[in-house]
Amino acid sequence: MDGERGEALVVDSGEKRLNELGYKQELRREMTLFKTLAISFSTMTLFTGITPLYGTSLQYAGPASLVWGWVVVSFFTWFVGVAMAEICSSFPTTGSLYFWAAHLAGPVWGPLASWCCAWLEAIGLIAGIGTQAYAGSQVLQSIILLCTGTNTGGGYLAPRWLFLVMYIGLTLIWAVLNTFALEVIAFLDVISMWWQVIGGTVIVVMLPLVAKTTQPASYVFTHFQTAPEVTGISSGAYAVVLSFLVSQYSLYGYDAAAHLTEETKGADKNGPIAILSSIGIISVFGWAYILALTFSIQDFSYLYNPNNETAGTFVPAQILYDAFHGRYHSSAGAIVLLFVIWGSFFFGGLSITTSAARVVYALSRDRGIPFSSVWRRIHPRHKVPANAVWLCAAVCALLGLPILRINVVFTAITSVATIGWVGGYAVPIFARMVMREEDFRPGPFYLGAASRPVCLVAFLWICYTCAVFLLPTSYPIRMDTFNYAPIALGVCLGLIMLWWALDARKWFKGPVRNIDDHNSNGKV
Repeated sequence: MDGERGEALVVDSGEKRLNELGYKQELRREMTLFKTLAISFSTMTLFTGITPLYGTSLQYAGPASLVWGWVVVSFFTWFVGVAMAEICSSFPTTGSLYFWAAHLAGPVWGPLASWCCAWLEAIGLIAGIGTQAYAGSQVLQSIILLCTGTNTGGGYLAPRWLFLVMYIGLTLIWAVLNTFALEVIAFLDVISMWWQVIGGTVIVVMLPLVAKTTQPASYVFTHFQTAPEVTGISSGAYAVVLSFLVSQYSLYGYDAAAHLTEETKGADKNGPIAILSSIGIISVFGWAYILALTFSIQDFSYLYNPNNETAGTFVPAQILYDAFHGRYHSSAGAIVLLFVIWGSFFFGGLSITTSAARVVYALSRDRGIPFSSVWRRIHPRHKVPANAVWLCAAVCALLGLPILRINVVFTAITSVATIGWVGGYAVPIFARMVMREEDFRPGPFYLGAASRPVCLVAFLWICYTCAVFLLPTSYPIRMDTFNYAPIALGVCLGLIMLWWALDARKWFKGPVRNIDDHNSNGKV
């Protein structure tokens, strides 16, 4: 009996640190390291970043720039991940980046830092749902086209209105699934992890074996070519910068583990492990996937031909089709592997919806958005922020409406998602870099003297990443080729900062403690 009572009194280390920071445990803390890693891995996803941008990045500067670009971006991503892991170990809260920014920036700048960080992150995550829904619809469009006879055989290419229906349909399905208990979400994300690991291994191994011919290593690793007649970009350096975008878009999302720390056992230790493990797995598998696609190219120029079997709309689908049809005179194998890739988009969108809802919940808990009392409500039975889930789904659906008229919707949504999501990383990392070391209370994962140099490299890399996603991606600049991200972000962030200057700064104080009596030793 005493033993049972003793076990009942044991407080989880993550919950203990949460209480010290002034928050009581409200969400159900039952996720293990493996489940947290699965959700983080699913949010980054193996296929969803690379697949939709592979064709355009390959066209900018050829295979060598694309292949080695992944290695370069992976290298700098480790600096960001390590910096965030240290902070996550110290602040295992659902608000994650937003909470980190408030406490690391101190009482004077904390409210503004958390305000900027929270809104950047919310914008990035909600737009991130849109990128998954759009790219998932794009893969589904290719599957339908190949199943009905291909573009050259009278197949059905989904029109804009049906594409929008698929986009909204995926968004609604993710919202419904996220309304169920946390165990359901965690279970689906575990499936997602194995889906991507097994499916990714099958594609990486099978595709080059099935392809009748493969490109030589000299082509894959050293061949550089620009396409100014198509992209309008004659500068080789500029082309290389744009070819890196696929890697920069793919290698983020590892903060998903931080969003779930209030629901994770031993979050001060398992949160950082999940962040770094996700980066490691995706870095290796992502490069292998890029190599598999590039080695399996049959005819580079034919990939972009609007009269090819996939209507020139989706380069990875054409590579898969060429490989299987060339070997077996059938598109069945390509369709199966496209379904594997589509599953990755489905699970990725589900995970990003989970993360987005947690950020909206944390911000509304601290009264940082209009009608906060509505969005911070927890479902009485399932113990998940259901209202926040549906708010994210509604905004994401609205983002997709321009699909009916505009050709560059995906470019804009991708840029907004990347800048918002990654830009949110910069605020707490910069605050950690400039704060006094004696004011920082380290968790189990601590960098010590290496913290500032790591944070500096991470911060500069994030600034560079945000800058390049604002650049024009095609010339000459016309209405149908213009990157709308600067305008969209400028208007959105301008209104948010105007709200801050006129009103929010008077009442918004950042994270609001919901434990009146808390221990404090002067350290955050």
